[in-house]
Amino acid sequence: MDEPQRKYLKLGSGVGLVAANMIGAGVLLSTGFMAQSMGPFPILLAWVVGAVLALAGARTYAAVAMLVPRSGGEYRYLSELLHPSLGYVAGWASLLVGFSAPVAVDALAAGAFAGTLGCPIDARWVGAALVVALTALHVIGLKTSARAQNVLVLAKVVFVVAFVGIGIVAGSNHWPTWTPPARSDGFPVAAFVGSLFYIAFAFSGWNAATYAAEEFQEPKRDVPRAMLIGCALVAVLYLAVNWIFVANLTPSDASAVFDYESRRVTLGHVIVLRLLGPWAGRAMSAVVILLFASAMSAMTFAGPRVYAAMAKDGFLPHALAGAPGRPPVASMLLQSALALLIVFTHGLQQALNNVGALLTLFAALTAVGLFRARFAGKGRFDRPPVSSLLAAGLYTASAAYMLYFGFKDKGSTLLVWVAAVVAAAFVAYAVTRAVRARRAPAPGA
Repeated sequence: MDEPQRKYLKLGSGVGLVAANMIGAGVLLSTGFMAQSMGPFPILLAWVVGAVLALAGARTYAAVAMLVPRSGGEYRYLSELLHPSLGYVAGWASLLVGFSAPVAVDALAAGAFAGTLGCPIDARWVGAALVVALTALHVIGLKTSARAQNVLVLAKVVFVVAFVGIGIVAGSNHWPTWTPPARSDGFPVAAFVGSLFYIAFAFSGWNAATYAAEEFQEPKRDVPRAMLIGCALVAVLYLAVNWIFVANLTPSDASAVFDYESRRVTLGHVIVLRLLGPWAGRAMSAVVILLFASAMSAMTFAGPRVYAAMAKDGFLPHALAGAPGRPPVASMLLQSALALLIVFTHGLQQALNNVGALLTLFAALTAVGLFRARFAGKGRFDRPPVSSLLAAGLYTASAAYMLYFGFKDKGSTLLVWVAAVVAAAFVAYAVTRAVRARRAPAPGA
């Protein structure tokens, strides 16, 4: 049994948690779509811009984490910096789709890739087994949970670095001369802006350490550093991976990603098949399964900390808070149950797209909260440094730009959906507050 109040997370674990959430299939697919309308230079420039925006977000959250060194991510930050109702909305979004749905989607994808390796079991059952196994690992205890997460992320990083090494040693390192099939006069501005949505998805997860801040031995020091270091390291890896793609694949080769759903082929498969032969394709499928499993593990670790924080504040049943010095077992079981439900009922692709806009909105509001802290009453918060405010401004502007084009592209449907979810959550918040007020003991009782 774990010792009460013992904290097992250090800087290395935090960096690993961030990297595990960030590195997924997105980086192995995005450039394939981009290469149909952009050349090598715009593609690499887009990844540099994406890295800068992600680092701006990480710098913003690093400053917020120093002001509010507590677990819960956006739920905690929005509650303390702006208003508890906004934190409540963010917390419910995390519970229902922010973590449960991505765990389910990754589980289904891992099951599908297992099928390409000859596994005869239905992808849903393979994915479900993976959800159950990872949940069991994290439920055992904080020490086991942290060790399991560290091992998975170490294996993931080793394989990605090995892929980069193979590409550099065995592949081409000359500047590519290919041109995209959909060429435009001058710089492809529209395609470049559109590509940032793919890249933002590939970089998402840099805020993972904030969800378990109170389980770090030195949260005010290590949570900000974990986000910045983890995001910077992943950015370097992403740039190296994409150099290998543009230097070794033509747009025709890269178009294999359009068959991803049916054939389960990524740009990584195309590269290793060309450089090493057929056996390497199967090995790449195993690596991709590991990528999904590591991301699932990180979300199984991080997500329940949000619900535990909400339970401690009285917004969810107290049982979800967990015991001191133990993982929030009930919250983990709840999230995994929701993920399993999604695995066996899936068909929520549109819901995932919609919630992406909602989560982007909460991240932007967190950045706005940093400005609120800067101008709050004296003594309420330490004043954040100017560099973090500049980063927050850049991140807020980019998020607003993405939301604008997301609403413009999808019409009123997305806007109405987001407004309805937010309105329903505000109503639920008001009801919850009223129930808590009735249950509170009278003054002097």
